[in-house]
Amino acid sequence: MKSGFKVIKAGILSLLQDGGRFGYSHLGLCSGGPMDKEAFRWSNRLCSNPENSGVIEVSVGGLVMEAQCSCCIALTGADIPMHINRNWAAPWQTHLIESGDRVELGYARSGMRGYLAVSGGFRCEKIFGSMSTVPRDKLGGSRQDGSAIQVGEVLSCPTLQTLPQRYKLSEEVRPVRPQGNAKLRVVLGYQHETFDLDKKQLFFASEYTLTKDSDRTGCRLKGPAIMSNVGGIFSEGICHGAIQFPPDGQPIVLMCDRPTIGGYPKLGSVFSRDMDKLGQLAHGGKVTFDTIDIETARLALLSHEEEFLAIKPEPAEL
Repeated sequence: MKSGFKVIKAGILSLLQDGGRFGYSHLGLCSGGPMDKEAFRWSNRLCSNPENSGVIEVSVGGLVMEAQCSCCIALTGADIPMHINRNWAAPWQTHLIESGDRVELGYARSGMRGYLAVSGGFRCEKIFGSMSTVPRDKLGGSRQDGSAIQVGEVLSCPTLQTLPQRYKLSEEVRPVRPQGNAKLRVVLGYQHETFDLDKKQLFFASEYTLTKDSDRTGCRLKGPAIMSNVGGIFSEGICHGAIQFPPDGQPIVLMCDRPTIGGYPKLGSVFSRDMDKLGQLAHGGKVTFDTIDIETARLALLSHEEEFLAIKPEPAEL
């Protein structure tokens, strides 16, 4: 019998994710990967894992599992309460788990997605270099068919051989996520010239609402309609964070499981650092936009990476 965690309750939507599947856009395969990349990275870091190790992305919550081996776990991301054998377990902290222990995740009090890492990483067969689950592509995950984690399956992970150092991340240095609203910075693309100046000014001055039709493919927003001067374009490659405007003028921000090509006009792309905020925004959340030039965005990205690597988690109490 393989070691790991037996799934008692699968939760709303629980998916195995690693850093993503890259280099296969020419085959029509998107990257997948975590909707909140920074929370994903911290979950692995707290478990002393390589950064690209497999974790469970828990949307909203409700996941319950029973351990079949000794290991360490850490939960980051959304404010999802966790209990181990009915005892509250702090988020953003490493916890020792023994065989037979029951790990229960409640439902998010803020945010949308939590990241549950295990020492050594969750393991399954990789397809095109990644285990990332992409339901739209029917690719990845424990059954390699893009399906979510199911009741009764055992999620494989290695058994601890030695007791590792346990860590915690203090609240002062945890990523700040939106409480019902998010301001997103946008790098304009070449197609912004197909939008009249008054339409662009309206877009950046307006507030949009995240609709219930949003998912890992795209965040659909409701607000003032913004029309391009072209009805459509030849389909072309589209990036993570691209802001498309379909014929109804309601913007769609493309997320991890986006198609690889599209034919709607694009105003620009959301700055990559801000995509984590959008990935944690619940339906009904409010979104506003501002511009950022590409050089400022590049410097901000480099600065943030330096800050991330400089933060040292504290030893957790045994």
